[in-house]
Order: sequence, then structure tokens, then C-alpha cells
Amino acid sequence: LLDTRVRPAVAQDGGDITFRGFENGTVYLHMKGACAGCPSSTATLKHGIQNLLRHFVPEVEQVEQVA
Repeated sequence: LLDTRVRPAVAQDGGDITFRGFENGTVYLHMKGACAGCPSSTATLKHGIQNLLRHFVPEVEQVEQVA
């Protein structure tokens, strides 16, 4: 899901994401490229990626950005 839907959308804005793990309902992602320092990255993470993952993967409760 991340590779087929999320990464292509993020790449359009010059960024990339890397899956870092899943624990206790939380998906951990590392944002790279233009997304790393972008003020909109938190909104993208919470409103875009988190909502998409929660829709398709009921076990996902939240998404967090990690270094």
C-alpha cells in the first residue's frame, strides 16, 4: 500500500518515505527529500497517509514520523 499509493504521491512533490516499523497500532515512517523539511509534511502524514492506512488496514491507529 505504501509503495503503490503513498510513495508515488509523495514523490510528485519531490519527497520519499521509508517504512521504519509497526508497533502497538502505530506505523513509523521516515520522510526524506523535499518532505523532510516541509512544513506541510505533518499534515500530509496525519491527514493523508494516516487516513489511507487506517481505511485499508484496521490495525493502524496512527502514523508517526521518525528520524
